[in-house]
Amino acid sequence: MSSTTRLDRNVDRRDFLKTGVAAVVGSVAAGSGIVAAGEPSTDPKPIPTRRFGKTGRVLPILGYGGAGLVKIWGSPLSPEDRVKLVRYAYDRGVRYYDTAANYMESQSILGEALKDVRDNVYLVTKVETTLPGWVRMAVEKSLKELQTDYLNAILIHGTPGLEQMSVKRAMQVHRELVKLRDEKIVRFIGFSAHSYFDKALALIESDGFDLCMLSYGYIPRGHNQIWTARMTELRNACVAKAHELGMGIVAMKVVGGGVLGAWSQYIVPGFDKKRLNQLPAAAIRYVLDDERIHLLVIGMRLRQEVDANIKTLTGDVTYTFDDRALLAKFCSKAYDSDPIKAMRVD
Repeated sequence: MSSTTRLDRNVDRRDFLKTGVAAVVGSVAAGSGIVAAGEPSTDPKPIPTRRFGKTGRVLPILGYGGAGLVKIWGSPLSPEDRVKLVRYAYDRGVRYYDTAANYMESQSILGEALKDVRDNVYLVTKVETTLPGWVRMAVEKSLKELQTDYLNAILIHGTPGLEQMSVKRAMQVHRELVKLRDEKIVRFIGFSAHSYFDKALALIESDGFDLCMLSYGYIPRGHNQIWTARMTELRNACVAKAHELGMGIVAMKVVGGGVLGAWSQYIVPGFDKKRLNQLPAAAIRYVLDDERIHLLVIGMRLRQEVDANIKTLTGDVTYTFDDRALLAKFCSKAYDSDPIKAMRVD
């Protein structure tokens, strides 16, 4: 059963349209890339790995996006089943887990699921406060919910966070995170950026960060907008500079926040269903074609989605002419749709 068919059972088209296509596509949950990338699989092949920049760790290229564990952002499972889902992903080989302080119950679910395998996973959360004096308190709260006494990495959140801050203020927050690193409460420091790549580039050029998580996908979308060509150039500059400095580079919005996955049939009604089901895998291969990207963070709500994404990543990840043609054909129609038009910025 395809991911699109499964999602139909939980999101009726009339409910989707009544809620508002643009609002749903712009939601945090959709922004995490909550889609499956192909058909479910029990393929035993391990997830391919890449060295994660200057952190020195070698990690599987599929990371778990913790936004996919939040009930109000689309998770259909009970708390107990969400804990089991995280362990299922762990058993399938996922080792990088991304969450944030404002992802509601996500931190607590990850903490419960991973507490007995803590040292085997790379656990990352974020602080969204713009007040340096609140950083320690925010991190301590995250540690408690995650049931751990250290974090493999802490990120300055994109939004709320970097988007609402000046670069100067972000570096003040960074200084507080350095104190926590010196105390070995956190191992590495990074930031995330949905767009506003001018700020992101300034942070990278400071050479004070170990990793960054950037919106990187075929569709140039941030948290709730399609960004400009100038921002795409700045994003590309961010990747180039981060690579030059040896930073770990994580891609988010790989499937355009669901535009190339869960919501594709609503955005372009009547598009060939077989081709719709091929979109997520094509989008993943597009990103992996850039070997500077070390890891993809994708939110997953069901075991079938974990299996499907792993099947894509353990298969041939060559970005093909057919992938290019499919993405171009779909996006030529999607960009002319009302939801995407509503997300564009000048």
